[in-house]
Amino acid sequence: MRHLTITYCTGCNWLLRAGWYAQECLSTFGTALQVTLVPDDSGGVFHIMLDGEFLWERKRDGGFPDIRTLKQRIRDVIEPERSLGHLDN
Repeated sequence: MRHLTITYCTGCNWLLRAGWYAQECLSTFGTALQVTLVPDDSGGVFHIMLDGEFLWERKRDGGFPDIRTLKQRIRDVIEPERSLGHLDN
């Protein structure tokens, strides 16, 4: 099982965004993925890591990923042959 970690800023109220990403990823990848939400109060932090490697960092990557991009990045690491259906079009 792979481990996705979503770290979000509590001061910026990004819990709902982090929770939505978690829900979407679990819906798509099911038992192949474990998701942890990590609150952070250091200001403006939002990053997503898969098995300790950065998939997305808000400041570095310019905002938040759309769900298509996030799912494709996860898929490319854990199941490159997997189709994401309409998200791949």
